[in-house]
Amino acid sequence: MDREEYMFKSLARISYHVIVVLLSAALALSLPFVLSTFAGSLLRAWAFIENEKLFLIALEMVTAVLLIIFFNDMRRRWEDRRIAKMAKSAGLVLVTPSRGVFAQRRRKKMKKELGYARELMIIGSTGYRSFVEPEGDLLEAVGNCRDAKIMLLNPFEKGAISRAGSIPDPEITPEVIREQIMQSINFLKGLRAAQKQVRLKLYPDQPLLKLAIVGDYAFLRHYHTGQNVRHMPEYVFRNEQKHGGLYVPLNRYFLSRWQDPGIPEYDLDTDELVYRDRTGSEVRREQFGNIPISYGAGQGTEQ
Repeated sequence: MDREEYMFKSLARISYHVIVVLLSAALALSLPFVLSTFAGSLLRAWAFIENEKLFLIALEMVTAVLLIIFFNDMRRRWEDRRIAKMAKSAGLVLVTPSRGVFAQRRRKKMKKELGYARELMIIGSTGYRSFVEPEGDLLEAVGNCRDAKIMLLNPFEKGAISRAGSIPDPEITPEVIREQIMQSINFLKGLRAAQKQVRLKLYPDQPLLKLAIVGDYAFLRHYHTGQNVRHMPEYVFRNEQKHGGLYVPLNRYFLSRWQDPGIPEYDLDTDELVYRDRTGSEVRREQFGNIPISYGAGQGTEQ
């Protein structure tokens, strides 16, 4: 900040305080006159209407309606405040609808800014819409993060087949899911070749949560049977300093899945599945099945 900008901001703050003081003084000096004028007008009006019974009944009804509206509004405000406190204690900072251009831009911008030079942890199904497509909300976060741990469906296990069958869309087939996962793997292999710290694991069961932990924020959607995950709202949780909110169990959920010895790591250099024990020591390796990739298969449908 240069000297002229600093002086301008200081002058603006001083002017604001001076204006507030002057307005307060003017209000205090004019208050007795305003109250006396209002009292005189009220007495004259009351002398005219005190014998008008119909008017008094109408006035009572209006007053009762206004009181009902006032107390209902107060109750609603108290309830909203109570819910806001509960959301804050859970670490919930944002809920975005599933659709809407502005909501999508906001999510993408938030993930891009938070993911720069930070650790990134992702659980998803295919990953295609998240970080392979140019419009993916995690594309820039994956490319700019310091370290990425990503978990996707194993395209050759029953979980991928079951997920495809649970969505009533004829365009979503096990082959489409398989091809999208293979394209995501190829994308991550490209990042690895560019010396990015990227690790990938492939889990066999059906997806439960679409979770992206970016720094101190967790972005959460859940996979619902019969619906595309894109149609579900997204919840954003922040790591609260006192208790952590729901960010902590979400973080632990990812780590428990990541450390599961039954979920192999995909070696992006050798195309092998590496099984490790809970201490991280390698137990065995298996060759990952290669299939031809049809690049016309994905219409951007991450299930």
